[in-house]
Amino acid sequence: MPRQNLKLFLLLLTCLTQPAISKGQNLGIQSSSETSLPSKLADFNTDIYYRNKLEFSLETGVLPINLPFVFDAFVGGDYSQNPLHYTLVPIFPSLRWHMGALNGPWILRGNTELTLTLSLTAIPRGPEKAYGAFDLGFRRNFVQRNWRAASYFEARGGAGFIDAQGPHGVRLAQGQDFTFTVMVGAGVRYNFNARYSMAVGATYMHVSNAYLSEPKYEDNGINVCGPIIGLNMRLGKPK
Repeated sequence: MPRQNLKLFLLLLTCLTQPAISKGQNLGIQSSSETSLPSKLADFNTDIYYRNKLEFSLETGVLPINLPFVFDAFVGGDYSQNPLHYTLVPIFPSLRWHMGALNGPWILRGNTELTLTLSLTAIPRGPEKAYGAFDLGFRRNFVQRNWRAASYFEARGGAGFIDAQGPHGVRLAQGQDFTFTVMVGAGVRYNFNARYSMAVGATYMHVSNAYLSEPKYEDNGINVCGPIIGLNMRLGKPK
């Protein structure tokens, strides 16, 4: 009888303690798995750069630095600089359409905008006085997680009209009114919130008639660069 009582006591003790041990082991495993997973903060930039977002942009700047045509290698030029110097003061009202969400690896992570620009340019230095054009281009934003500042690169091209003074006898001035534009720029965009942002950068601007006025009038072209600043505002409802 004492031996049977001892076996019964051990069996009862095992039944009482085993569920508690299993429960403790499960808690330990769950706690360990939770702490091993890295906590990843949500990226607020997904509310700023997203597919089909539409923005209005207004930029202005001063382009006083004259230099040779940077793409001379493609047209057989010798990188000679026009001795007639210009200063251009452009105003660029634009519509910016974000074509996709954030994507890409590491430093290339970002999104791409399609840009439609009305270029209105005063010419305070040079024989011509004003230039107007329509430009189409793209901008690539390089966006890091939870950074309010994002670098960008952009290129635009288009066509317009200038008050050409070459046909009026001004040497080294533009050869005809109808001209083409090429612009390349880079800078930094800073987002105040999901609706408003600003951008500061530098832009190179080329204006010429693509040799359409030759041989009657020379195509001298304008090649200038300088700082530019802009403000962006989301149009429509938030994401």
